[in-house]
Amino acid sequence: MARVSQEHLDARRRQILDGAARCFARNGFHATSMQDVLKEVDLSAGAVYRYFSGKEELITAIAAEVLTEVRGAFAEVSRQTPPPPLDELVGLVLGRMMGVWASLIIDGEPGFPRLIMQVWAEAARDKELAAVTRQGYEGLRESWDEVFRTYQDSGAMRSDIPAEHVTRTVIAMVQGFIAQQCLFGPAPVSVLQDGLRALTSMSGTRTTA
Repeated sequence: MARVSQEHLDARRRQILDGAARCFARNGFHATSMQDVLKEVDLSAGAVYRYFSGKEELITAIAAEVLTEVRGAFAEVSRQTPPPPLDELVGLVLGRMMGVWASLIIDGEPGFPRLIMQVWAEAARDKELAAVTRQGYEGLRESWDEVFRTYQDSGAMRSDIPAEHVTRTVIAMVQGFIAQQCLFGPAPVSVLQDGLRALTSMSGTRTTA
């Protein structure tokens, strides 16, 4: 029997993940059956189950892949001294995140926001997926914390506010932007970057009534 190459195995796994992502983004996780995935990728059950045991493992693999790409973006940033301005940093990370499935188009619009909303919703129910996403986000928080401490050490950011608090705020902002993409329609990352530039240009002077 001819030996199957690693390239073939990787391509087949990619085919299954992409097909499952289209199904989940189009119809939602719970409305998608494994039969739907089999039809989407045009493979037998045996071929698909060789790689993934079911929907839960598929969506966990999708979440892990997104988080891996974001960690890669931070690795790229860490090689820059000093780090880029905040608007550039957010654009780099968010662009890398949304670029994982740039070819995923549903009803003429980017499907990644719909897909990631499915991941977040399922993580609230599935303990295994929650553990994967929590571990990934802990790594992201550490990366953001390090960047913000660098900003503080250089004087670019006020140092009397814990870096961890800034991290939570920025992650919430990025998550909110992704949710807006799903709920209100697509918008380029430059919109978020413009908003960041406006906010960071505000003076620290407080007015009193």
